[in-house]
Amino acid sequence: MSEVVLDAQNTSNGAGVDRSEKGFTVWLTGLSGAGKSTVGNIIVEELRRRGKKVEILDGDVVRTNLSKGLGFSKEDRDTNIRRIGFVCHLLSRNGVVAISAAISPYREVRDEVRAMVGDFVEVHARCTLEKLVERDVKGLYAKALRGEIKQFTGVSDPYEEPLSPEVVFDSDKETPQESAQRILATLESLGYLKPEAR
Repeated sequence: MSEVVLDAQNTSNGAGVDRSEKGFTVWLTGLSGAGKSTVGNIIVEELRRRGKKVEILDGDVVRTNLSKGLGFSKEDRDTNIRRIGFVCHLLSRNGVVAISAAISPYREVRDEVRAMVGDFVEVHARCTLEKLVERDVKGLYAKALRGEIKQFTGVSDPYEEPLSPEVVFDSDKETPQESAQRILATLESLGYLKPEAR
């Protein structure tokens, strides 16, 4: 793994490289139902409209395909996130924009993925537990709060908020479109996107 990290760092920090011509990763992290996939899909549509090659790695889809058989222990969660991170690394270094929308509850593994990918923009999808319970059509939060679901992130399993993400959006206070626009503006300010004429 250390060789991959060195390779990612050496290829992502080259002097004089136009960031807008490179691949990069947008890593959406947050509790279940906080709006990661919704906002991620809006970003995908906008980036494609701007001519970018984009792939989205949705946490639920990845668990069905790439990480089938993994449980929800800390070790299995870390393995799942490392797999997503490695795919993002491969896509990004080949000029593709990778959008990850996965809970990714543990800070240490997210930081590990950041180091591996290099061109990495962390986005924290934040929402109050009250609002998450209210919008949860499957009733998973209610079951977790009653103790019927074990190891449920944000209730009976920890979620470690990012310490210094590039973007934080509060999905209980703004629309998905507003959140997406703030992320896109950040990508422009970081040089990953060329600003569009307003």
